[in-house]
Parts: sequence; C-alpha cells; structure tokens
Amino acid sequence: MAAGRGHRIEITQGTDHLRIEIEGRLLAESSRPLLLTETGYPVRYYLPPQDVRTELLTPSETHTFCPFKGTASYWSLAGGPQDIAWAYPEPHPEVAQIKDHFCFHTAPEA
Repeated sequence: MAAGRGHRIEITQGTDHLRIEIEGRLLAESSRPLLLTETGYPVRYYLPPQDVRTELLTPSETHTFCPFKGTASYWSLAGGPQDIAWAYPEPHPEVAQIKDHFCFHTAPEA
C-alpha cells in the first residue's frame, strides 16, 4: 500500500505466537498480529484488542500524529512504565486494518 511519495506502508497478517511481558506481567498474547512495515522504521506488531489485557493498562494523556496513519493514543502500565503501548482509534482509511490494535514499545517474544 502506498502512503505517499517515497513513503510506503504495508500491512500483512502474521501467524507467529507472540507474548508481551513487562515487569513480569503478561500484557498480551496473540497468534494473529498485524505486521506493519513502514519506510524508515522496524516492523511493528499490532495486536488485536481481544488479545491484550487492557485491564492492566491506563489511558495516557499522550497523543501523537502520523501523517500516514493518523492520531495515536497511548497507554501506560498501571503503577509502572508510562506510554508503553499505542493504538489508532481512528486511523486513516489506507491503514484501517490497525484500528484499535495495540502496538508495544517492547519487542514481542515469539
């Protein structure tokens, strides 16, 4: 999928079993991540919200804007590190697949 002149974003369905643990707490486990490949960035894993233990996360005040994806909202670990995950509640139509999927700063364990 083309995102703009010289910038590309491609989203593919992954099947690897992934786990996200922070401070000894299992935050997410999924066998159906979306893999987002974007020019200039490492591959990012976007996990379905059903596979994320959202009860352990607290919405953050942080928001960032990407001209290719839209505005991201961030979450922190309750009583722990801040802004550990983000999601796009209203992504641009070209990347609609990632809507509400969580991406973590911590690399997932396969």
